[in-house]
Amino acid sequence: MSIGTSRPRALLAPATGLAAAAALALVGATTANAQETQESSTTVSPAGHSFAANLTGKATFTAGSTTMTCTVSASVPTTGANNTVPAAPGNHNDAGPVSATINPPTFSGCTTNISGVSVTVTSNATNGPWSLSAQHDEPVAAGLTMPKGGVVLRTSGLAGCTITASPSGPTAVNGTWTNGAPSALAISGAPVPATVTGGFLCPTGNQTATFTATYQVTDTTDPGQQITVTS
Repeated sequence: MSIGTSRPRALLAPATGLAAAAALALVGATTANAQETQESSTTVSPAGHSFAANLTGKATFTAGSTTMTCTVSASVPTTGANNTVPAAPGNHNDAGPVSATINPPTFSGCTTNISGVSVTVTSNATNGPWSLSAQHDEPVAAGLTMPKGGVVLRTSGLAGCTITASPSGPTAVNGTWTNGAPSALAISGAPVPATVTGGFLCPTGNQTATFTATYQVTDTTDPGQQITVTS
């Protein structure tokens, strides 16, 4: 990541890259781990049930020495088929992951450790869907995938920059899944590419950042049941 010589730019560069990560936040196609374990069968249950993914704790986006923190993030079912476990037999794969299309995750309550810089994050499915996938293994590999340009972050205050996450195509944000009550998707230090545009204080060009967050995944069709990943 290139850092300018002025102090404002030096501080903002990491934040913008971060934000890009946030943009990325939520969201999964086949993960790297899943790709390495294609021989394993996967079943996601209950088949046909809707689910929500809600951030627990805080989501952090880190680039260099700068961190952006969001306190609220979620992908929840609305109308249509998004955020639904595939109906049987689609909820089972004899040799690979099971995926479900989800609504773009939202982010709010976001701050940076840069004085004078505020951030807003918007997500979209303009260039394709978001998805969540899981591959049974030890541990279970899981992740979110965001489409090209699926998150746009804008800074204001000291500098006005626009950060577009996943600028060249879909990006997988890899993590691990733990069955429980509720089950959880944990993402730790996942890299996210971004492109930054704006004025002279913005670190324009290609950037990168890491994203860390844990989402609780709950069954919204029957809250008494759990979304689980087995073989």
